[in-house]
Amino acid sequence: MNLGHQVETAEMSDASLDQISGGLGVSGSGGLFVETPVVDVCADAIGVGTENGLALGTSLHAAH
Repeated sequence: MNLGHQVETAEMSDASLDQISGGLGVSGSGGLFVETPVVDVCADAIGVGTENGLALGTSLHAAH
C-alpha cells in the first residue's frame, strides 16, 4: 500500500501563468566594488518594473 501524498496535475495556458506569476516585467541591476588599503566599499542597485508598479532597492556596505 502506498501511503504517499496524491498529486493531481493540470495543463495551464501561458495567459493563466502570467496572471499567477505577476505578468510581464522588466528589471535591471548594477554593482560596484572598490578595494583600497584603508576601506572596502560595495554598492548595489536594483530596479524592477511590472504592470503592478515599480520597485527600487539599493545597498551600501563599507568595511575596514
